[in-house]
Amino acid sequence: MAESVVASNTENEVKENGVENGNVDFAVTTPRECQPEVKVDIESETEIEAVRSELGQDVLRVSKGLFQNEEEDDEDSGTDYLNDEDNRGTHLQRAEREGNAGLPDTFQTNNLLFYERFKAYQDYMLGDCKTSEVRAFTADYLEKIVEPCDWQALWRTEVFDVLVEVVDVDYKDFRAKVDLVLPLQCETRGCELTEEAMKALLEATTHKVPLQELHVVFDESGEFDQTALALEHLRFFYKHIWRKWDEEDEDDDFDYFVRCVEPRLRLYYDILEDRVPAGLVAEYHALLARCSEKFQEFSSLRNGLSSDSDSELDNVSMVEGLRMYEQMEALKRKLRIIENPLLRYVLGYKVNSGQQSCRAKGVRPTGGKVIHVVCATTTVQQLQSLMSDKLCPKYSSQEFELQFHSDPLLAVNACYEGDVVIVCPGHYDVSSSISISDSIEVEGYGLPDEVVIEKRSRGDIFVESTGADVKISNLKFIQHDAIEGILCVRQGKLEMENCVLQCETTGVIVRTSAQLTMNMCDLYGSKGAGVEIYPGSVCSLLGNGIHHCKDGILIKDFADELDVMPKITMVNNVIHNNESYGVILVKPDDAAAGGQPVETSPADEQEEEEKEGGMDEVKPETDTDGNIPVVVIEEECPTPARRSGIPPEYTEGNDVIKQELVATSARKHRLQRLRAKEPGDTQADENLLAQEMFVSIHGNQFRRNGKGSFGTFLY
Repeated sequence: MAESVVASNTENEVKENGVENGNVDFAVTTPRECQPEVKVDIESETEIEAVRSELGQDVLRVSKGLFQNEEEDDEDSGTDYLNDEDNRGTHLQRAEREGNAGLPDTFQTNNLLFYERFKAYQDYMLGDCKTSEVRAFTADYLEKIVEPCDWQALWRTEVFDVLVEVVDVDYKDFRAKVDLVLPLQCETRGCELTEEAMKALLEATTHKVPLQELHVVFDESGEFDQTALALEHLRFFYKHIWRKWDEEDEDDDFDYFVRCVEPRLRLYYDILEDRVPAGLVAEYHALLARCSEKFQEFSSLRNGLSSDSDSELDNVSMVEGLRMYEQMEALKRKLRIIENPLLRYVLGYKVNSGQQSCRAKGVRPTGGKVIHVVCATTTVQQLQSLMSDKLCPKYSSQEFELQFHSDPLLAVNACYEGDVVIVCPGHYDVSSSISISDSIEVEGYGLPDEVVIEKRSRGDIFVESTGADVKISNLKFIQHDAIEGILCVRQGKLEMENCVLQCETTGVIVRTSAQLTMNMCDLYGSKGAGVEIYPGSVCSLLGNGIHHCKDGILIKDFADELDVMPKITMVNNVIHNNESYGVILVKPDDAAAGGQPVETSPADEQEEEEKEGGMDEVKPETDTDGNIPVVVIEEECPTPARRSGIPPEYTEGNDVIKQELVATSARKHRLQRLRAKEPGDTQADENLLAQEMFVSIHGNQFRRNGKGSFGTFLY
């Protein structure tokens, strides 16, 4: 007799039909009222098995169809490691502790690269926030990243390191509530710390400690990587980027990251990677300390003033407060100059400019003088030639002693006042800077290309001269990685003749009160200026070639009351193929120094235009900061007729230079008058400043300089 069998796709029947063998670990069920009934007439047990098998295949096909796309996406997913236990783990290094205190290791987060910190602050922590919004943005960043509880950290101060466990985080206050991990695990510095004392300390602080003082304990799971990085970014920001006076910045409408964070971050890494002179670093830190001290005094004085008091004491305090405020603003402006890479390049530093690397020895105690002969190896014939060509004709009438050296650095270091160093042909590698502090002569015996001194190691300067009367001749210097320059005349007088200077970073620097006479030399390859001339210096450039640098000659003016114009002589120099200008003058923007704008009328502007003879207008470029660096480009201007027989593109003599200087002042004067219509901009300057510093200019040639022969940079 035929039987009626009702088959349903329940979980049990799916298992009975072998669906489990098809690697399907789920069951598709439908409500009982919606389940279709399938009536089958069964003739034999074989037919029942066939029906069950068919139902199982249908369920398998349906399930594969439903989840086919999901399985394909899983195969191509780039985040499989998040679900794969084998691939999970920390991507940070372990910071192993020194000593035997028994404290656990922490994450290594203090060696992050520039772009890692840059991206974190720009994209995640600060964005485009204003100065007044920095704390709120930072708190929001911490709330998204930092684990709220159940992680261990080292509470690190100047006195102790203690292991604690974080039980709660106050993101807005940048503090964490912690409990002491028992038994006590700590490391102290100069003190004794007991468990009872630590508990009392935590009770006094209501168990809350600053997040900046917490260093996350190393964990290989990777669960606390982001917490460790977030705390490092917070710690670094408030230690190296944030300033106490930033909260009172008047430029609150501007992007804080662009205006403050980026330049300070770049300066930090430039200092870290030895790209800033040691003197400038020392000055920057000294300025920071002075500004912090002045801000503290100003804040204390301001907090002590009464808003409704008219007493004489309060009036005196207000006057004193204004004086402090002006001093603090001057310090802040100097800090911004150093933090700005461009201004740092064109202005340099002054505080340590007269500091000597070593003191002068003076006259030799025995009273004699020495000729230091430098040669790696020599032959009898070479020595005989040296005696006949150099030593006998020049030094036979005086009592000189001979000393031989294999290293020019050792020879210079052994010199006393009046000694002579003669460097024989050869290629000499020196490991450190050459400092000349006494009045000596250093001369190459041969052509400059035959007597080469090369420095490959990193340092502030290659050759430094502080002697009263120093002479260098017939040498070739090759510079590598010298931060400050290939040669610096810090003080005294240096005469350089027939030398070749192959630069890599910066060229020759003439500091305040120093004198340089550079005659028949060839200088090239500087990434900055070929020659940097500071206020108060005396520089004579006679018959030199200065080429393939960023700028040929850079003349600096700090706008200080004590600064005086340098005295410059330029005769028969060839300044060519420089990327920017042949000669560039750095001048302060009068508006930055507190100058008042000058009102002009349309008639005045028309008069200025007529005076300029139709020269194209050059519009200054301003930044969003309060400092307005402006480059005034002096291109082609009317020139007198050239002398016959000399190609016009090769010669620009004294008259042409003077005319360019006049055009510079006229153009600058017009720009200042036009810009003076806006309050706080540049004050007009009636003086022809450029001509005051030049003692003599004639016979110079300017060829193929990228932006022209003469330019002015206003800061």
